[in-house]
Amino acid sequence: MTMGDRGRFVVPRELRDRGGFEPGDVLVLVESPSGVAMISRDRLRDLVQQDPSDRDLVAELLSDRRREASRDDVR
Repeated sequence: MTMGDRGRFVVPRELRDRGGFEPGDVLVLVESPSGVAMISRDRLRDLVQQDPSDRDLVAELLSDRRREASRDDVR
């Protein structure tokens, strides 16, 4: 995608569908040393409220990133 002159961009339909993004949803951009990730505010709230004691969050993040990278490589 290409960012417009006023900093706007269109999220491709495939990503909107996979992310469950609907018109009017509030989206959160999270910056990390690796780049910027986008998540809906509702999904972020749900993730924050989950009990992380029985989860390996680092492994989940790495798995998600690898899955996204492999999708990008296919395109």
